[in-house]
Amino acid sequence: MTTASITEARHPVFNDRTLHLGTFSSNLSGGCAISTVDGVLEATWEQTLSLARMGDDMEFEALVPVGRWRGFGGETNFNGAGFECFTWAAGMGSATERAGLFVTSHVPTIHPVMAAKQATTIDHISRGRLALNIVTGWHTPEIEMFGIKQLAHDDRYAVAQEWVDIIRRLWTTDEPFSFDGKYFRVTDASIAPKPVQGPHPVLMNAGGSGAGRHFGARNCDVVFVSADLAQQNPQAMRAKVDDFKRLAREEYGREIKVWTNAYVLQEDTEAEAKRFLDHYVNERGDWEAAQNLVTGMGLNSQSFDPKTLQEMKFHFIAGWAGYPIVGTREQVADTLIALSTEGGLDGVLLSWPRYVQDMARFRGRADWLVIMDVVQVGRSSGVWSRPAESSYGV
Repeated sequence: MTTASITEARHPVFNDRTLHLGTFSSNLSGGCAISTVDGVLEATWEQTLSLARMGDDMEFEALVPVGRWRGFGGETNFNGAGFECFTWAAGMGSATERAGLFVTSHVPTIHPVMAAKQATTIDHISRGRLALNIVTGWHTPEIEMFGIKQLAHDDRYAVAQEWVDIIRRLWTTDEPFSFDGKYFRVTDASIAPKPVQGPHPVLMNAGGSGAGRHFGARNCDVVFVSADLAQQNPQAMRAKVDDFKRLAREEYGREIKVWTNAYVLQEDTEAEAKRFLDHYVNERGDWEAAQNLVTGMGLNSQSFDPKTLQEMKFHFIAGWAGYPIVGTREQVADTLIALSTEGGLDGVLLSWPRYVQDMARFRGRADWLVIMDVVQVGRSSGVWSRPAESSYGV
């Protein structure tokens, strides 16, 4: 790639596809499945590299690691082992060629000058594929590991605003500058070289609260919505997508991409898929770790009835409470396409319970080719007809 073409690099999330795909939490033990089932992801470089290369080969637009400093206990100590996100993305930048490489960064754990410089380095290693996922840090025991007091919820977003303001200025301003804020102070700050992407790398946030949604709408290129337990359907997703995009457009004059996360469980028949879901969640799930997770999020019996709490834990065990995609290969393809054409989503981050094995099966059966063929057509036609069975391969 020449210097001119590097300067003109366009991040994969801005390509012309209607639906973008990616992987989620491939850097941590367990991935997204809080289970003792055989084949659950191990925190080894070999496994996380295998997943990254599969995603890259399948032309996924996003490889999104999760920032995690402490596990959730239980039999598995879910997510307790894993790879730090900046260095993980740097390594993957040399091992992949096409996929967008996200860095999930906890605002309280890294100074904005350091974050800006490290992110820029990764943008150069990956030749313009870096994206910064900004998280404020909800898991209090993790924040306390750094000797930092956990702030009130909305105050964390005030900190994040100063943090991203400094980073964005470092990325885009040639002259040194000083900043004297409530939470950060920098003196004659500058970095060189600047990022490959212009005016700056892609920014992402997954905040779902009022403060989080406004932060994402004001600052970020990609935001996330999650499915409500009682409304796991494309139409409910459409309402959330439209509402978020309206907020960004009307309040901040910006256009944003809206994504979600989903767990995929694919078998030869729908009955087999549902049986395996029951097996790895109800029979082999680490319910103690799931309880610790939801408690840490402040989800308890004071806010939710016991049945709802149990359903929450079920979906966290199944795949980080993502949108459930369960069934045959045709049903998996149908669901993803419906999330785009009916749900209005711009992207979906995927995970599998037996991450390496199940993702390889998804790839080997060429289901991703069917989905890619459809999403490249775009929504404009408004109609999609299922390809012949032979199009799926074996």
